[in-house]
Amino acid sequence: MIDETVYVTHGPADLSLAQDLFSTIRNFPFTVHVAMEELESGRSRSELGGRIANADLVVALFTEAGATDAWLNQEVGYAVAKGVPVLPVYESPDDRGGYVADTEGVELERDDLTVTVFNLVCRLRAALAPLGALSVPNWFLRFPCSLDGCNGTVTIEIERSQKDLWRMHEHNQPVRQDCQTCQSSYFFDAGTFGFLHREDGALPEDT
Repeated sequence: MIDETVYVTHGPADLSLAQDLFSTIRNFPFTVHVAMEELESGRSRSELGGRIANADLVVALFTEAGATDAWLNQEVGYAVAKGVPVLPVYESPDDRGGYVADTEGVELERDDLTVTVFNLVCRLRAALAPLGALSVPNWFLRFPCSLDGCNGTVTIEIERSQKDLWRMHEHNQPVRQDCQTCQSSYFFDAGTFGFLHREDGALPEDT
């Protein structure tokens, strides 16, 4: 899943919301392009067509404030024309219009973004690594150990189903992975894979 790309289209007022939704998802080893983040150095949004055409999935954020935004709807139409699947995230089913009016998506729960992020991860796991209706795509997080002096790499293999992960989240059971070099332990929220904390280990003594 390393080569996959997700493009997130949204109205101008929803940039912060889009960033909040994808802040932990960006820890996974695929590329996320959030539309208005790509406009640095005076670039025009019209230049982002290549990002959309090369994406494996477009996530469209439909809020009450942004559902009628011209750029959002134009980018959704462009994705459909290029054959790129569109996953709507919406406050109300009525906010979906045009090409995605009847497309099943993810309901946005502003009062509990954890639920929204979890459901978004569910859909991304199915869309980016489909292994059959009863299979669980194997995702992973990989990052360098942050203990001073350790050069180890920590890899979390995500093999549990989303149902099991949500059960762990509800019971405050984090996902844990140890660094094999220094034995530091890393803990992540099972629902969103947001980082919780690290318990320091110790580097092996030089011999």
